[in-house]
Amino acid sequence: MKTCTLNEFLLAVKPWISDEYIQKAYLDDGGNLVLHFRDGVRNVYQIDDCTAGQIKNILRDFKKAGIEVINH
Repeated sequence: MKTCTLNEFLLAVKPWISDEYIQKAYLDDGGNLVLHFRDGVRNVYQIDDCTAGQIKNILRDFKKAGIEVINH
């Protein structure tokens, strides 16, 4: 698991926000953002400085980019 700020997360994933790279995204039971990449890599992010609404906005943007967003 990677702990980061919202800005750090967005900078890290910005080049990869596409269904060509990210297969699916979701929030796990602990509220962490989980990304499954098409190459089999799974990253878990604990974003420690944002609200649930901001995370939902990120997931909405992922969905707009064609990434499968799973609701738990």
